[in-house]
Amino acid sequence: MRTLFGRREEIRRIDELTGAARAGEGGALVLRGEAGIGKSALLEHAARAPGFRILRACGAEFESELPFAALHQLCVPVLTRLDDLPARHRDALRIAFGLAEGTPDLFRVGLATLALLASAAEERPLLCVLDDAHWLDAASSKALAFLARRVGAEPIAVVCAVRLPAAEGELAELPGVAVGGLADADARELLAAQSRVTLDEQVRARLLAEARGNPLALLELPGTGGFAPPATVPVPSRVEHGFEARLTDLPAEARLLLTLASAEPTGDPGLLWPAARLLDIDVPGAAAAAAATGLVEFATRVRFCHPLARSAVYRAADASLRQAAHRVLAEVTDPAGDPDRRAWHRAQACAGPDDDVAAELERCASRARSRGGVVAAAAFLERAAALSLDAGRRIERTIAAVRAGLDAGAPAAAAELLTTLDSASLEELQHVDVDLLRGQIAFQRHHDGDGPAYMVRAAQRLSAVDPGRSREVYLDAIEMGLLVGRPGGVLDTVLAAARSDAPAPRTTDVLDVLVLLAEEGHRAAAPLLRKVFDGGDTPMWTRRPALGIMLAAEMWDPHAQAAITEWLVKTGRESGSPLVLRLGLAQLASQGALSGNFGPAMAAIAEEEAIADAIGGPPMLYPRLHLAAMRGRREEAVKLFETATATATARGAGQLIANVHWASAVLHNGCADYPAALAAAWRAIAGGDLSLAGAALPELVEAAVRAGRPGDATEALDSLTERTAAGGTATGLGVAAYARGLVTGVEDHYREAVERLQESPLLPYRARSYLLYGEWLRREGRRRDCREHLRTAHRLASDAGLEAFARRAATELRATGETAQARTKNTPGELTMQETHIARMVATGATSNEVAAQLFLSPRTVDAHLRSIFRKLGITSRRQLRDRPDLGR
Repeated sequence: MRTLFGRREEIRRIDELTGAARAGEGGALVLRGEAGIGKSALLEHAARAPGFRILRACGAEFESELPFAALHQLCVPVLTRLDDLPARHRDALRIAFGLAEGTPDLFRVGLATLALLASAAEERPLLCVLDDAHWLDAASSKALAFLARRVGAEPIAVVCAVRLPAAEGELAELPGVAVGGLADADARELLAAQSRVTLDEQVRARLLAEARGNPLALLELPGTGGFAPPATVPVPSRVEHGFEARLTDLPAEARLLLTLASAEPTGDPGLLWPAARLLDIDVPGAAAAAAATGLVEFATRVRFCHPLARSAVYRAADASLRQAAHRVLAEVTDPAGDPDRRAWHRAQACAGPDDDVAAELERCASRARSRGGVVAAAAFLERAAALSLDAGRRIERTIAAVRAGLDAGAPAAAAELLTTLDSASLEELQHVDVDLLRGQIAFQRHHDGDGPAYMVRAAQRLSAVDPGRSREVYLDAIEMGLLVGRPGGVLDTVLAAARSDAPAPRTTDVLDVLVLLAEEGHRAAAPLLRKVFDGGDTPMWTRRPALGIMLAAEMWDPHAQAAITEWLVKTGRESGSPLVLRLGLAQLASQGALSGNFGPAMAAIAEEEAIADAIGGPPMLYPRLHLAAMRGRREEAVKLFETATATATARGAGQLIANVHWASAVLHNGCADYPAALAAAWRAIAGGDLSLAGAALPELVEAAVRAGRPGDATEALDSLTERTAAGGTATGLGVAAYARGLVTGVEDHYREAVERLQESPLLPYRARSYLLYGEWLRREGRRRDCREHLRTAHRLASDAGLEAFARRAATELRATGETAQARTKNTPGELTMQETHIARMVATGATSNEVAAQLFLSPRTVDAHLRSIFRKLGITSRRQLRDRPDLGR
């Protein structure tokens, strides 16, 4: 057993984690530090915790592109429990591990892994030990990060070691501890206990200075250059040189065997020994000599003494030896059972271009993509391109690799690969593909000016050869701008180009309407807008949902927005597309907030956030902004606005910032802080974004009137009137009517607003129509008349949870001499978003397993949430949840 010197804090954190997991409160811990700093020794300390079954996996530099390789390695010992899982979980893992055909759903794989390990943990607690986690393949990293965030109610502990400064990927957000160098006293104690040579004090002092507290350096440097002058290279490099020094006097066959072992990252003797025999290695003698170096252990698994030892051996071998090792490993790898690893070994064995290997890698890329391994697909295609003799195939494979890199969320790497293409060698349609990819890369990297410019150039190139596709590319640029949250400048740029360069369509399409809207305004575009929007049998929004949502909002048509939202959620659930489902849930949440249905809004937000967390992406913030604006809790909302503004600024997401301004205007109008509302409303419309600018206009009218700025109010009213008249919906016309009443003081306008908004599903606007009418009546001295409208406003606002507007109505009622009666809020405000969703599902009869499947939790975690829900609501059973009207089902 290795003795650990120092490391008191690290040991404390590990022992706390394992102790809690034994008690059923699992968790994760990431050990972060430089190579050789002692992370592996700490992992071994964790593995000695009593009472645990240990599952191990190790990232491998040469396997980092193979999807789910590390996850499979971790789960192999418990796959005997696969048949105990529900079919959806069993199938997800079988597909991910290549045991069945199909495309793996990444977050379903994560949930299935949680279910598998939770099942295994029923016998005894589990400890998952992951070394070299910085080399995990992307699919495994996402699945394991998903798992680590959800074991809080399970007897499962996850401990990972990540080498810095390597990128941590999905593990970066997990709890961790920085593993630094040993303190001087601990370093001296380690050196004294482990040194293989007698050291005088001067040499000891120099070694301590060179090692800088790195334990592996303290173990290796005394025998590998510790007496040389201080080196300028980093300690890990010195240690690697030390490992290399152990190879110097080895027989050639032993060195070859070590090279072979370093090139076979799974440590499978069933591959190593047959490969060694193909190289005519005397296995017993070579293995004995290699093991004598202390670098490697040949047992049921082949294990190097340290990851640096593996990389040192591999890099010390010349290219011909490495190629020979990969060649025989490819020969002994089962082409049916493990075709991807075989192809990868074949690729590493190539000394130059090889079209056969390139074609095999291309097939691997197709298989990887079908299994959700877009990172692997990109790596296979890039290597296939490099090995392609034919120039045309090389270009095609490079373009395909760039596209896969974008799909994998690696725009920087995709951009670098794109620079390898010689522009002079491209055909015209390949120029189009390259421009489109450059545009998509620029959008993803927040280079907004470049994004639309490249896509516009692609559209212009297509104008003569494929007019229909040319127009679609213009719309692609707009849709992408909306999806990444930066529509304003993108829309202006694309439409300016389309006005002069877009080929004429056979019939009017949405691009024509957008150009007309920009040039002549809403009144001119309205008839065509409605025609194009509905689109006959196949509405345009089924192809471009983000654009459809924007146009529906521009027409003030909540019914159309609801139809798009329903389609998005249904399609997302049926297709399993996280992007479509998240967009649908975000819209469902916004729709709930704007309709005064806060329970469903909170539930949709919770589900969207669960999916975002499952796939390792940031949640969509704008539904939270809409909910905060309507609820009217100033302190809570302002904090959220500050967070969203910082996030939007960092991402360059102008649309999110515009949402913040709109939400701020609504909030401050509700709180009767009209100067603040006026400033926010002006900022909201300054960008000229479709939908958001229109939604901010009634806020600007109200704030300007109350702040004594009639000119601003009249200008905003004119613009609002044009927009709402063009849409012709009850909601739009009603909102414009009460805005007109504010400016003119004519009672009929308030009456019209109240009447029209009876037909609107947007309850907050209906409540505000009563509030504004009641306020006007009170100021006209009609105390008796105003009370009825103010009571209605207070009732609607209170029941919906519009706290700020309810307070405004209560204040107005008090001014008439009447005290507003307190009402029960129609929102479970004491519950979190996730708890609200769980409560609503359980209230409709859902089981813990069904809730767990939708929120990507374990059933045990759902039960823990239910206990918290019962405590907060003062109830004791699931049945009592069904009698809670405040859940807003």
